[in-house]
Amino acid sequence: MKQHDAMYIDGSWRPAAGPDTIEVVNPADERVIATVPAGTAQDVDTVVRAARAALPGWARTAPAERAARLTALRDQLAGRAQEIAETITAELGAPLAFSKAVQAAVPVMVAGSYAELAATYAFEEKIGTSTVLHEPAGVVGAITPWNYPLHQIVAKVAPALAAGCTVVLKPAENTPLVAQLFAECVDAAGVPAGVFNLVTGRGPVAGQALAEHPDVDLVSFTGSTAVGKKVGALAGAAVKRCALELGGKSANVVLPSADLGKAVGVNIANVMANSGQTCSAWTRLLVPADRYDEALELAAAAIAKYVPGDPLDGTSRLGPVVSATQRDRVRGYIERGIEEGARVVAGGPEAPEGRERGYYVRPTLFADVTPGMTIAQEEIFGPVVAVLPYADEDEAVRIANGTVYGLAGAVWAGDEDEAVAFARRLDTGQVDINGGRFNPLAPFGGYKQSGIGRELGPHGLSEYLQTKSLQL
Repeated sequence: MKQHDAMYIDGSWRPAAGPDTIEVVNPADERVIATVPAGTAQDVDTVVRAARAALPGWARTAPAERAARLTALRDQLAGRAQEIAETITAELGAPLAFSKAVQAAVPVMVAGSYAELAATYAFEEKIGTSTVLHEPAGVVGAITPWNYPLHQIVAKVAPALAAGCTVVLKPAENTPLVAQLFAECVDAAGVPAGVFNLVTGRGPVAGQALAEHPDVDLVSFTGSTAVGKKVGALAGAAVKRCALELGGKSANVVLPSADLGKAVGVNIANVMANSGQTCSAWTRLLVPADRYDEALELAAAAIAKYVPGDPLDGTSRLGPVVSATQRDRVRGYIERGIEEGARVVAGGPEAPEGRERGYYVRPTLFADVTPGMTIAQEEIFGPVVAVLPYADEDEAVRIANGTVYGLAGAVWAGDEDEAVAFARRLDTGQVDINGGRFNPLAPFGGYKQSGIGRELGPHGLSEYLQTKSLQL
């Protein structure tokens, strides 16, 4: 697997200031597959200076030219899709089929959408006697997670470049290899030197240095709510803009008129995808109390189809979680659920049979869960589903809204209007209606402690713009 022992700074690969490195581990077999530089505050300063120097030229570049570079970037990503998928499978552990269909393909769609938006977005508008200019926010510090490593990079870098911003990317330390591959694609797409820069490193060192750097105008962070609070505090202290896409505890509410079998089956598939490492996963399944036992049977039958396996095996639908830390975290939550009185219908905290090596977790289904239990309140980030009964729609709304999160959710009903009416009562940034498909142009982001700001589509582009009013 190709890798760089350097960082992408000002259009070229340069060595880090210090000798420290980060080991990249394949979660399926625990082998070290690569090392990358562990960037320091000195490295971050060097990279930010490059982005600052490139900002005036890129900000003045015509939107059509920015669109052309993003189109070229999209084509580079599409041309290397197989390599991208294999890289993500190696460092994340996602089954190769999922890496191809989602981890590699969705970023191509998102990059293409911003190429089109860069060419068509109204960067000027008339309001009464004033002309309002939508100008780039400046130097962007983008800090991305490991669960959808390329998608989260593209969802920040593409709109920032479309807006005329320059970017410093600090990817998650678990999945830096696809970030290096992305930098190669940016370079091949002809993006000018300094417009995009990559620094690898650990969150508490390089991430913090980037968030608090005085020459970074906007910090865009995706990750846990706990770390997001720290990033927000750093940005607030410096009075700089901050976009946060954080955790979730999304509810899938199945109304009495819905097709229960379909709703439950799609729910299990939704949570098992990416081994449950999805911030918007429907980890709470809410069903009518009088169909609770039936729902549990359907869910148990569905989850039995997900057997932890080798991500390179074409038949595997469930790979490992990303790291030993994540495996222990998920198993700890399963144990906590049992301690608090929830009943394990499938799975459990033990290592899956035959998968003692690698960071594998049993796909787990819980019954007898009450809304206040830890497993119904906190984000587990693993293949774990809790089924909760409700007596009527008002109780379903209270349970669904009864966490600190508000990122996503779903509603199923026999009638679409009925489902939409219920969805309007949910305190969450995105709701899928009867299995509605992902839309890369629709805004994605959360209410409450799920974050600040939106990604994707025109709403995502506007995050990287600031307004100037010319009073004529």
